[in-house]
Amino acid sequence: MTFPFSSTSLVKDIVNELPKSSDVFKKNRIDFCCGGNIPLSEAVEKNGLNMEALLEELKVVFEKYEHEEKDVDVWTDSDTNTIIDHVITNYHRASEEELTMLSPYVTKVSRVHGDHHPELLKVYELFYEFKKELTEHMEKEEAIVFPLIKKLADGTVENREEAIQLITELEKEHDHAGEILRKIREVTSDYTLPLDACGTYRLVYARLEALEGLTFMHVHLENNILFPRYI
Repeated sequence: MTFPFSSTSLVKDIVNELPKSSDVFKKNRIDFCCGGNIPLSEAVEKNGLNMEALLEELKVVFEKYEHEEKDVDVWTDSDTNTIIDHVITNYHRASEEELTMLSPYVTKVSRVHGDHHPELLKVYELFYEFKKELTEHMEKEEAIVFPLIKKLADGTVENREEAIQLITELEKEHDHAGEILRKIREVTSDYTLPLDACGTYRLVYARLEALEGLTFMHVHLENNILFPRYI
């Protein structure tokens, strides 16, 4: 099969067609969730990247995974209920668990090393802001918005405008969560560890970066696949 992407392909469409491309975009600091509705050429220009090199990275991933069956349970051909159930099971529950487990490590590292590495105090502040907002966001999705979206899907919703307004609010919350993660990455210099970093310090940076990836895919499934069906 011929490599289907070019400089004019939208970032979000590439991820929809080739989910593993999200790893390439994450590595190159290309926002494929909140900012995915732009051509690859624009993303390359924004981040000062080389188009040929990026396309080559994508091609390697494409050739590796083109023969694998697409994950029909979560991508564009799935029904709304399947996507919602997948998001709740694989992203909400996983995020809740990781936020809970990671909290004491973030607190410990900032307390022990904050005097010599003041950026950790900012990481502490941003992490707990992110934790509070994402937790409230997921609760709202499960209690209010997802049930409304399911009614939109089966045609039984009574107030379509209310549902659309709530979806729009969720997208704004996604943008803010993405901005907090961007600040964490900025203040940690792309999770660059100092020479004196202890094991817990290393653990925190590694798990914060993994949490970023989990959140980006969570947002991508909603912003670029689920929500556009109803707006």
